[in-house]
Amino acid sequence: MTRVNPLLLDTSSPPIPLAQGWARRYAGTRGPLIDLAQAVPGYPPHPEILEALAAAASSPLMAGYGAILGDQDLRDRYAAHVGQTFDTAIRPGEVAITSGCNQAFFVAVLALAKAGEAIILPTPWYFNHKMTLDMLGIEARAVPASAEDGFVPDPDRIAAAIDERVRAVVLISPNNPTGAVYPPETLAAIFRVCRERGVALVLDETYRDFLADAGTKPHGLFDDPDWRDTLVELYSFSKSFCIPGHRLGAVIAGEEFLAEFAKVMDCVQICAPRAGQHALAATLEPMTAWREENRREIIGRAAAFRQAAGRLDGWRLDAIGAYFAFLRHPFDAKAADVAERLAVDRGVLCLPGSYFGPGNEHHLRIAFANADRAAIESLPDRFLNLTTGWNQ
Repeated sequence: MTRVNPLLLDTSSPPIPLAQGWARRYAGTRGPLIDLAQAVPGYPPHPEILEALAAAASSPLMAGYGAILGDQDLRDRYAAHVGQTFDTAIRPGEVAITSGCNQAFFVAVLALAKAGEAIILPTPWYFNHKMTLDMLGIEARAVPASAEDGFVPDPDRIAAAIDERVRAVVLISPNNPTGAVYPPETLAAIFRVCRERGVALVLDETYRDFLADAGTKPHGLFDDPDWRDTLVELYSFSKSFCIPGHRLGAVIAGEEFLAEFAKVMDCVQICAPRAGQHALAATLEPMTAWREENRREIIGRAAAFRQAAGRLDGWRLDAIGAYFAFLRHPFDAKAADVAERLAVDRGVLCLPGSYFGPGNEHHLRIAFANADRAAIESLPDRFLNLTTGWNQ
């Protein structure tokens, strides 16, 4: 084999394809596969979004390179949208458009830290965040969050984990994988810790459009007049607009930071996909009512899963919110073995908690937003008597 970067050899392989391999072994004996693994919108984009994408893709203007930090029309509209969401003023120059939120994280990390430094990831962590840090030679410093605390990170534990090597703290709210929604006061406390210790707070809000409290801003971090010195906020258009394949995300940060961010972006991608940018700029506000319908639908699916989990004898729902639930299994077995059995024997595909960091062998991550309510309501029958070969 051609010699490759040893840091890459030591990085875990993408876990989703492994889980999908389990699903391919399912014989269909329980009915159609219920895929609760990857966070994929369970319904198509609005027809007007598809029309806008088609029109933009056929335009010669969209075939050329765009601005490194994104086309101006989308930066303008997204700045206004976020300003309205948080009741504050966001300047277009404080917005960068990326090829998905994973790229936003990757580029932000490269702009913040170098090999040998450290970034704090509360556990359970998002596996792509851990993989990114591993391949860059940056320590992923785990700060555990427990089921007893609702999987909400403790600001004091985070403060205690910061030393001279730490360059940033990463939070995801609503969380992936647990679904936990961090209270505004917790976010504010961690923001203060980061500001006082001189490290960045990277806040991934990919799932903020699916919060149960409509019209309530998720936090007040943008109210701080000096937020630009500490906060790097990440977002994805994939879930809210049902376009994960078009790979579009966004970053909000101070303009000085984005000037350095742009250096990385220019080498990694040059610019995010332009047809999608143009389509989003045209539909961001017109799709407000449709997105609200989707939010209510996802809340309904969460309620359906909560009810279904209540019918699972011995199982325990430890966290749920936005797209995800963290479900504790009752077996003396590894989480991967339980997940594999569910996929192969029962046609329910989900991810083991062990994919999301140490200490999660008793949990499964359920991406309930993928499935409609009828499929969710059928889950208790699929889980029934899943005990063969294990001791409860």
